[in-house]
Amino acid sequence: MHEKPENTILAGRLVLDYTDAKGALCIRTLADMGAEVVRVEPAGDADKLHRLLKKADFFIETSPPGFLASQGMGYQDLSLINPRLIMASITPFGQTGPYKDFNASDLTLQALGGWLSVTGTPPQPLKLYGSQAYHTASLFAVNGILLALWDRHETGRGQYIDIPILESVAAALDHVLVRYFYEDIVSGRQGSRHWNNAFDILPCADGYILISIHRQWETLVELMAAESMAEDLTDPKWRDREARNLGIEYIIDVMKRWTLKHKAKELEELGQLMHFPWAAVKNG
Repeated sequence: MHEKPENTILAGRLVLDYTDAKGALCIRTLADMGAEVVRVEPAGDADKLHRLLKKADFFIETSPPGFLASQGMGYQDLSLINPRLIMASITPFGQTGPYKDFNASDLTLQALGGWLSVTGTPPQPLKLYGSQAYHTASLFAVNGILLALWDRHETGRGQYIDIPILESVAAALDHVLVRYFYEDIVSGRQGSRHWNNAFDILPCADGYILISIHRQWETLVELMAAESMAEDLTDPKWRDREARNLGIEYIIDVMKRWTLKHKAKELEELGQLMHFPWAAVKNG
């Protein structure tokens, strides 16, 4: 059972936790919002579980589609015990559809959901650190649970929430979908560079620095020029953002020659002093 913080939005709410790694962040987030979390095993003490279900607000599970229903623990069964219960299922492909019975890992869901089409370098995809697909689905589940709780205030009834991890990953593609549907652009891999060239990770004398490119451009150029390393970036033509985007490879090459003369922490402190979002890349 998680320790319950005081004076938070879900204080007094009870969560029944029947999840594995796929729903871990969902449970952690609800607990951090003040809910009391009780780990349950449907195959355990049936009377105790029945008592918990009668007073529970949320039941979160990650078992294969149809499994709980086969045990008499589907939402239709649980809502008879507690009509106010909000139940959320977090599974790789959801409760319906041709993939619903397929197994998947966080990595395969990152790939199938489209993330790996825009991570890494052009020839090589790169898995996002940790269990990001699972975490993303967990946060979608939290949003759905909070919306269902709001609806319950009006209706007095709970509801069932189906969270497919694959769809959560696809929904979190950020600029990729917008650019495709509105600009007819298929996004690709750009290594460490942000999709709109706003940031990149550049090498330093002792590591790497994440540095902003367009933000306060003239100040950045002045810093480089003060060390006689701006080359022709002082030319007024580069003040236009579109011109910089068109010449981004050249600009990055010039900036790399400058960052390589400095330590990462030195540039981080310089950037933060000017309220630039610069950060040294940590090793481990």
